[in-house]
Amino acid sequence: TLGYAVPGTVLAIGLLTPALAFDAALATTFGWQGLPLMGAGVVLVAACTIRFLAMPVGSIEAGLARIPPAIEQAARLLGETALGALRRVHLPLLQPSIAAGALLVFVDAMKELPATLLLRPANFDTLATWLYAEAARGTYEEGAIAALLIVAAGLLPVMLLARSQLAAAHAADPLPVSSATP
Repeated sequence: TLGYAVPGTVLAIGLLTPALAFDAALATTFGWQGLPLMGAGVVLVAACTIRFLAMPVGSIEAGLARIPPAIEQAARLLGETALGALRRVHLPLLQPSIAAGALLVFVDAMKELPATLLLRPANFDTLATWLYAEAARGTYEEGAIAALLIVAAGLLPVMLLARSQLAAAHAADPLPVSSATP
């Protein structure tokens, strides 16, 4: 989970040298042309995985901490294997935590610029790189489209998270029943 503390530029430069060396070894061994890892975006995916792994790990750990050990023990006493308990007990209970972690990673990865600029394949643009290119050219009107799309794509997951947390809060704390009769 240390990757989240490392800036994207440092991570990209740290991955660039071994990736290029591996690409060169593949080219000499198999006679391939170009950069197979860099060209396919494998290094960019690895950089984003390293950079953003802390968020889903923290989310899932928080979800696991809320599951009482007695639930798994009861499933095991009823004959479930460890894999069956994971599939039938833990995963359904962890779905909100997994979804929250996935949404947080989506929003952060969508805004990642330094690693994407350094490691992206040729002719591959994300919203962040599109916005950066338009701002660098001085065509702010064109960049505004990308900026609005980033805001919209970031706002929708936040609204989903807020709605799910509100629904969970209402389900956990139902309205008190009044004892007064009319």
